[in-house]
Amino acid sequence: TGAMGGSGSQEFMVKSESGEAVIAYCPVCGYAANDEKAACVPEKMEPEEAKTIHKIHTPKAGTIEELVEFLGTDSKHFAKTLIYMAGEEPIAVMVRGDREVNETKLANLLGINEQDLALAEADVVTAVTGARVGFAGPVGLSIPVYCDLEIAHMYNYIVGANESDYHYENVNASDFEPKAIADLRTIVAGDVCPKCGQPVETTRGVEVGHIFKLGRKYTEALDCTYLDENGKAETPIMGCYGIGVNRTLAAVIEQYNDENGIIWPVSAAPYQVIVVPVNSQDALQMEMAEEIYNQLRAAGIEAMLDDRNERPGVKFKDADLIGIPVRITVGKKATDGLVEYKLRQEADSRDVAKDEAISAAIDWIQSELNK
Repeated sequence: TGAMGGSGSQEFMVKSESGEAVIAYCPVCGYAANDEKAACVPEKMEPEEAKTIHKIHTPKAGTIEELVEFLGTDSKHFAKTLIYMAGEEPIAVMVRGDREVNETKLANLLGINEQDLALAEADVVTAVTGARVGFAGPVGLSIPVYCDLEIAHMYNYIVGANESDYHYENVNASDFEPKAIADLRTIVAGDVCPKCGQPVETTRGVEVGHIFKLGRKYTEALDCTYLDENGKAETPIMGCYGIGVNRTLAAVIEQYNDENGIIWPVSAAPYQVIVVPVNSQDALQMEMAEEIYNQLRAAGIEAMLDDRNERPGVKFKDADLIGIPVRITVGKKATDGLVEYKLRQEADSRDVAKDEAISAAIDWIQSELNK
């Protein structure tokens, strides 16, 4: 629930390549969560008979990539130990070699704010482990060790030996005692869906809304009460509901556009129809354009009239740029009772009678809104 607190929260996300969040979702069952919250299912390794732990020399191999190259084995056979500062106290966190620590999950486990959690500086790592950064391990470590769930399903793996240029291999659960074992890693594409077991996919997204179930956290702190029907004082339950209007519009525009501008979906368009008289100085064109505009407005359609004294090309370009879903153009064929009817999402237009254009616009807009 983050800094807001309470019993739970729910985010509303929209897929967006420029989004600030990573979303994990299952295309099979519909499970979705941001990567800070998404539950990870441990990949179970084939059981092995425990071998004898022993120390190996790994000169200058302080990263997983360097160890993989030096020892010629897969990163899944390593467990990396990271030293964090949880407030003023150092702790160790273990995840499999190819995984990343999820600091939000870790902070929630520890019951602290995420801003109070940070990777330890090199001098702290050396003071705690007796080794340079890259050689920390759980065996013999005097600070609390927190393990990701996946560590419990590993056998005969490799960890730092708390001695520069050395690691232990054939480490197993019996070689150290963790403070806690919990879901502490970040989900990635291909991981198992916690709901149905199928592989998840990931994408970037924009948060456009958020609900916090705050319960009585703040009302109790403020000593806020009300009298029920029996005259008894009760503490109200509180909720927080937010929508990001600017974010929502930006996400819509990113997904609905072409080289000429925005293509607003009817449900989000600032106006649904734009009526464009080609020549605003022509009395007949303006009369017909205003008649179309007024009839659309009377039918409940959100219409706008471009009566600017501009060249037709400028008006058409602007109409495409701002992306109004329907354009009705009144030009020279107004003398024959005809107008041009065009949908912004389509390249082609057609000449139709004035009343037919009005009916077509109303019917199409209603069908789009009813989808």
